[in-house]
Amino acid sequence: MSIERLSTGVAGLDEILQGGFIPGRAYLVRGGPGVGKTILGLHFLTGGEEDDQGLFITFGEPAEQIQANAEIQGFDCRSLVFLDLSPDSTFFSEVQTYDIFSPAEVEREPTTRKLTEQIQALQPRRVFLDAMTQFRYLAGDAFQFRKQALSFLRFLTEQGATVLFSSEGSQAEPDDDLKFMSDGVIELSHEGADRHVTVTKFRGSAFRGARHTLRLTAGGMQVFPRLQPELHSRPFESEIISSGVPELDELLHGGIERGLVTILTGPSGVGKTTIGLQFMKEAAGRGERSVVYCFEEEREILLRRCESINIPVRQMIARGTLSIVQVEPLAMVADEFAEMVRREVQANSTSIVMLDSTSGYRLSLRGEDLSSSLNALCRYLRNVGATTLLINEVETIVGDFRATEAGLSYMADNVIFLRYLELNGGLRKAIGVLKKRLSNFEHTLRELEVTRYGIKVGKPLTGLRGILSGVPEFAAPDRSNGAERS
Repeated sequence: MSIERLSTGVAGLDEILQGGFIPGRAYLVRGGPGVGKTILGLHFLTGGEEDDQGLFITFGEPAEQIQANAEIQGFDCRSLVFLDLSPDSTFFSEVQTYDIFSPAEVEREPTTRKLTEQIQALQPRRVFLDAMTQFRYLAGDAFQFRKQALSFLRFLTEQGATVLFSSEGSQAEPDDDLKFMSDGVIELSHEGADRHVTVTKFRGSAFRGARHTLRLTAGGMQVFPRLQPELHSRPFESEIISSGVPELDELLHGGIERGLVTILTGPSGVGKTTIGLQFMKEAAGRGERSVVYCFEEEREILLRRCESINIPVRQMIARGTLSIVQVEPLAMVADEFAEMVRREVQANSTSIVMLDSTSGYRLSLRGEDLSSSLNALCRYLRNVGATTLLINEVETIVGDFRATEAGLSYMADNVIFLRYLELNGGLRKAIGVLKKRLSNFEHTLRELEVTRYGIKVGKPLTGLRGILSGVPEFAAPDRSNGAERS
């Protein structure tokens, strides 16, 4: 049975919570200073329907300051009601002290009265309380605080409100009791430049419990859920994708299969990206869309290079069959990049995705386990039928053959490798296939040329040995005839 949900106001967080909050319940958002608790509260209050009356209760920061900061970030607070229970300057200037009764006993009654009157008069559907920690100072002991906090949350939910309340828990003042009395717990954290959100509790519903990426921007909060490939699928027809170069297709026994991961590997300048773009050129002729994510090479340089070898990338971009995206170094984390790719594939039914290159991916993106993130992205693309091309650069120009860098080949359904050959005092290029999961392939190498007219692939290189070493030599003719044997 589906349960009605109330949006948190942050699309990525809604996705983690399987649609948002369950109405009529109370949720805790916790974390240290500066992690974004108040910003999430503003998203929650302003992210509902027009008739979702929102109430912001503040115990610490003055309401005027909250509104001013919210407007700078683009929040429309005109429909919100602010109940400001923060201490004003008169408390200090008039030197208010409590000589007979404790401060908790003096302050509790007027605070409770203000809260009750405002809530009963307004009947808000969304309430954000910043911060519940202040209730501790209105209670005589831990038992009274727990009883008072539970009673207040129940009062709010019985009035029809969905409540988000923040906590400033620390080692000195832990807030474990608030976790028990809430229906859900959202934890915000930051470590250096990286910010994360983790849902550790959510009564009555499944949720995605991994640590997800959080970004605070000039426009508020963005959440990028950790990509879970098993949650995504799209029916597609399994078929062979041609490169448009007959000799290359012969090498591949027709081409590469749609929806699989192909690694194009070789040293710098050997033609890996060009081969990938050749597949995209052929796909554009069928009216399909492709996208290239550049982690190293500048976009304009790539455009000029492609035009010099008869790949009309500007025309393809103009027709919408190609997109080239420059990824700025260290500007994104892996979850954010995966979300960008997912939006591209879902919005445009993109059929081919190329990452240029895997080493650039690891150097340009921030994250804890980039190999696992790349693997998850490849599995997602496979599930939705998008063909993935991974450009892998090996350091050796010639010498001992090495297909890919460590920890990469297991992701590939197909491996196409390119090599430099030193032959007769000249430097040449060769292309071959090392792995093809769903079909056989030609077990020879062919010479490769990249000319101003495009890609040229020659006949199989026969009569040579030591090709994988990069310094081949012609094999001696077989002289073992019948006369010699006698």
